Amino acid sequence: MARDAGRPLRADAQRNRDKILAAAVRVFTEEGLDAHFERIAKEAGVGTGTLYRNFPTREVLIEAAYRNEVARLCDAVPALLATLPPDEALRAWTRRFIDYASAKLGMADALRALVASGTNPHAESHEMIQAALSSLMEAGTAAGTIRSDIRPADMFAALAGIALTSAKPEQREQAERLLDLTLDGLRAAPKPA
Repeated sequence: MARDAGRPLRADAQRNRDKILAAAVRVFTEEGLDAHFERIAKEAGVGTGTLYRNFPTREVLIEAAYRNEVARLCDAVPALLATLPPDEALRAWTRRFIDYASAKLGMADALRALVASGTNPHAESHEMIQAALSSLMEAGTAAGTIRSDIRPADMFAALAGIALTSAKPEQREQAERLLDLTLDGLRAAPKPA
């Protein structure tokens, strides 16, 4: 039986759930729909009973893993902005975005199967990512380090295109160069002396 969504988990149960979700992303990325729950449980360091108690079906696990990745990506923004200058926070976040997108591309078959079953895991993710990116760009614009004439939607489109080049690990270096080129293009022009 799945847990009651309204009740918070004990700390150890939350750690197990987090380990399962991280392992699920890795295994679904590597194996697609052929991924076995036993392998996911082993990678997470939990028993299969623990995995099934948290995620009774493959669809529930895929959706939770995907939503968790989106939340981790978006939830990183406040901490990045609190510890780094806005342009560096944007740079750090865009690298996280490429990691997220690579995992999403690796899970493409699993996500397509989920959509075919009638569930739309992407329903809120686009808006959440746009809001995170907007916060970063607004902070950079306010600090005078990022151009004000670039819309977050345009930056999101550029990031999505770059992410497609990182589908395979051997393409990551090219994705990093494209990301640097894009971020360099966002830099605000120096103020005249």
